[in-house]
Amino acid sequence: MRTLDRISLYARIGWELLRYDALFCCRGMAGVRPREEAHPGSADADREKAICDALRSVAPFYWKPVRCLQRSIVTARIMRRYKIPAEVVIGYRPTPFFSHAWVEVQGRVANDSPAYQARLLVLERF
Repeated sequence: MRTLDRISLYARIGWELLRYDALFCCRGMAGVRPREEAHPGSADADREKAICDALRSVAPFYWKPVRCLQRSIVTARIMRRYKIPAEVVIGYRPTPFFSHAWVEVQGRVANDSPAYQARLLVLERF
């Protein structure tokens, strides 16, 4: 990925993190939930990896901790911008209670460990 593209991606991630916080503060989950479904597109493994790596690089410099839901929604929004069919998945384990969010592209986990997909029950996909 070229330097200019990488800088642009980092800036987009920073903007999306701020946007998420503002919308969640004002409108709750309805504000951050994507209005459109994931459009069919083609998976681009190199671009997916670049997006996930960039988010991991930017998140430590954000003004507050970036939790799994925020990270997943931002990742999916950016992937969709590049026509990658990303889906946010929220999973849970009932006892002892545990929940987690991750991004899937064509059924495989893109931004996290695939163990969550195998061990948690799906609560919602969007």
